[in-house]
Amino acid sequence: MGAVSFDIPAARFSDEQAPFLSARRVSEQLGLTLSELARLAGIARNTLTAKSSARKVDSALSAIVRIIAMASEMAGDEKRAVIWFKHQPIPGWAGKTAYDLVGEGKSDKVLAYLEAVRSGVYA
Repeated sequence: MGAVSFDIPAARFSDEQAPFLSARRVSEQLGLTLSELARLAGIARNTLTAKSSARKVDSALSAIVRIIAMASEMAGDEKRAVIWFKHQPIPGWAGKTAYDLVGEGKSDKVLAYLEAVRSGVYA
């Protein structure tokens, strides 16, 4: 998979004072609690809010933000992308959504699926 440029800047998901993704902003965009986001990202709830864990949080959230950005680009709207992420089953995954797959540590599979759709494989 090659480099992808997104119309939605990552800055939308970051704190104004820091170059890292903000767990609070990502949770707000997805309509999740911080506990739900921590579970989805596979990190401890306390890690999301600890200043010393900014790099770890950034790494854990980056795949989620990339998925939302790519889905937003394709759907034309971030709200539609979030609805797709949480509720639309992905073909070939036994009714699982992108949310389910990310929670299972398979965000790479979701990104590959989106790239395939973008390329017209499933269109």
